[in-house]
Amino acid sequence: MRCKPSVLACLLAATFGLSATAQAMTVGFSQIGSESGWRTSETESIKAEAQQRGIELKFSDAQQKQENQIKALRSFIAQGVDAILLAPVVETGWDQVLKEAKDAGIPVVLVDRGVKVKDEGLYLTKVASDFVEEGRLAGSWLAAETSGKCDLVELQGTVGSSAAIDRKTGFAQVVDLFPRMHVLRSQSGDFTRAGGKMVMESFLKAENGGKGLCAVYAHNDDMALGAIQAIKEAGLKPGKDLKVISIDAVPDIFKAMAEGETNATIELSPNLGGPAFDAIDAAKAGKAVPKWIKVQGPLYLPDTAAAEYQRRSQ
Repeated sequence: MRCKPSVLACLLAATFGLSATAQAMTVGFSQIGSESGWRTSETESIKAEAQQRGIELKFSDAQQKQENQIKALRSFIAQGVDAILLAPVVETGWDQVLKEAKDAGIPVVLVDRGVKVKDEGLYLTKVASDFVEEGRLAGSWLAAETSGKCDLVELQGTVGSSAAIDRKTGFAQVVDLFPRMHVLRSQSGDFTRAGGKMVMESFLKAENGGKGLCAVYAHNDDMALGAIQAIKEAGLKPGKDLKVISIDAVPDIFKAMAEGETNATIELSPNLGGPAFDAIDAAKAGKAVPKWIKVQGPLYLPDTAAAEYQRRSQ
């Protein structure tokens, strides 16, 4: 039995027959940052879940920098944590530090995003949505809404992130089925509201003030909210002159939808702590853990937007 963080915990476990999973765990959590409302909700939900379970959570905010995450993981390893949660800012560049964690006997659970490594055995599991499916769902909704005829622009997430790569891929798979649907411009807004506004402003200038555009597809709600502001400042009506669809389902997007300024959002649940900690407990108990624990959400439309905003903003 691996006994940490104290000798007292080991003695109690030995005396009362407690399992390793029943002891208080110490878990390191390397978070990307706070680039969006969804990301903040994810952080809060994981902290709350850890507190409820009596888990000591060591939190590190990487401020959107992979090098900060690698430093944090090595610090967690040096401290001898029981497990690590990692929300990776980009897909690649993790092989060495994940190997260090595995060599130390510390399981790593990916939350929200995935990684590309030579050996998938370097991490325990991924708790995340199917980003490709989210992109397909967004594309399918837009194709149905426009009868398959739409010139649109796309606001991508952070370059190199699994969410941006997969949401673009899934959306393109649907658009390619419709000869009269075209993504005229596609650029990263880095998942931020300010980035979405800035990129949308450049799109509008490049496309004759947006008069020929049909829609905006944003990889997250915060970029969509920034784009909505840019559309309004250009003298157009978001949600009417340009349809807007995005992903996350944060409270502010429901407010905008209730006000007629956006048309649809796909939910990405921020409540990933429960399944992540369950996976760690299962692994420590010697149980099999699936390589991908999917957390999928529905598509929301304006008819429920006011009620959803009221429920989620409390």
